[in-house]
This record gives sequence, C-alpha cells and structure tokens, in this order.
Amino acid sequence: MSEQHGASWATAIQATLHCLTGCAIGEVLGMVLGTAFGLHNAATVVLSIALAFVFGYALTMRGVLKSGLGVAAAFKVALAADTVSIAVMELIDNTVIVAIPGAMDAGLASLLFWLTLALSLAVAFVVTVPVNRWMIGRGLGHAKVHAHHHH
Repeated sequence: MSEQHGASWATAIQATLHCLTGCAIGEVLGMVLGTAFGLHNAATVVLSIALAFVFGYALTMRGVLKSGLGVAAAFKVALAADTVSIAVMELIDNTVIVAIPGAMDAGLASLLFWLTLALSLAVAFVVTVPVNRWMIGRGLGHAKVHAHHHH
C-alpha cells in the first residue's frame, strides 16, 4: 500500500490519539454525569456519545480555527475529519461497557466502573487506528485537518 496522504501507522496512531482525547473527555464526563444523576443506562450511553462528539469536534475545531478559518468552515472540517473516527470509537467503547456485566451499574466509587471505562477506550483505540489509516490513505478523515494545521 502506498503511503500517500501520510497514511503511515504513526500518522494513523496520532490521528486516533487526537480522536481518543475528545472521545475520552466526552465519554468519561457522560458516564460520570449519568451515573451521578442516576440516569437510566441508555440515557447515560446517549449522553456519553453526544459529549464525545461535542468534545471530539471541539478539539479539532480549536486547532483548525488557529489556522484562520471561520467557525462554519472549521466545523465542516471537523465533521469531515472526525465523524467516522468518533462513530467507530463510540460504537466500540460503548459496546464494551454495556457487555461487561454490572459495569454500567457499578457506580463512581467502583473499580469495576473505572477499569471497564479504561478498557473500553483502549479497545476502541486499537480498533479505530486501522480505520483512520485506511481513511487517511484515501485523503479522508484526519487528512482533511492536515490541510489546515500541523500537530
């Protein structure tokens, strides 16, 4: 496979770490808020996913806005760059969390809750790296960000 568009494993890992940062902030915040407020598990998952997208897009927009793009254009870049990556990451990490018996109901003081959350994000990272490599190799995903700023 050619390394066009910077489709190396290192580039894919860096793009996925960027995505993981926003996803982890949103995911953890959503799980903590949902658990703290006693939301139903489904509502907690929805909140976590929504916040993962918000923080994922916001982190990308922050970097792209520094390049001088306006907010609307930066948002379009973030949508193009991160939507698939965040969606894959969220699908995987929430599947892991829901699949581990008792994890969603464990509570914030439980080691099971925090270990499951960490495991879910680690598994999501591993699954998302090849997806990002494939996309970047085709000029999609995080490759869209590189036209506007460098890490």
